Amino acid sequence: MTAPDSHPLVATRAWVETFVVAHDVCPFAGRELARGTIRYAEAAADDWEAALLTLIEECQRLDETPGIETTLLVLSRGVEDFDDYLDLLAIAEALLAEQGYEGIYQLASFHPDYCFEDAEPDDPGNFTNRSPWPMLHLLREASLEQALAHYPDDPAQIPERNIAEMHRLGRVRLAESLAALRDVSRRG
Repeated sequence: MTAPDSHPLVATRAWVETFVVAHDVCPFAGRELARGTIRYAEAAADDWEAALLTLIEECQRLDETPGIETTLLVLSRGVEDFDDYLDLLAIAEALLAEQGYEGIYQLASFHPDYCFEDAEPDDPGNFTNRSPWPMLHLLREASLEQALAHYPDDPAQIPERNIAEMHRLGRVRLAESLAALRDVSRRG
């Protein structure tokens, strides 16, 4: 079992608070943070089979625990390379479907070197999906649909608004902030 104050989890919690919520990247995260319904779990991805088993165990935990709204499965080692991470993500998505979780849980993807398919690596817009550690974010689809249905603005504008905010903040500032989150967790 992972210590609740492991370096990757400390950095991830700080990232959720000081980046995701503070910059309203996910307009629904602040509520879940305040309610304490975000679960942080850690797995090493140097053994993909074990990491994927942990992902399914986290789905089962969500099945059994309605008080957990979402899970951030932080991958502490093994997928530092973004292409390796994408390969694992593809297998994880296929596994969720195979295990009957398609339509129940959705995976959102985050990685320190995240780069959208048609973007340049130094495009600030990539920071909407950059995190201090690689992770697989499990979301309850029913909750997501409900939140989007009650969202006062057009939900399709969220990604565009986030990209504009990342450009406003600038690549250098964002990169320094992300690096600082990883460093803070190591000093703790």
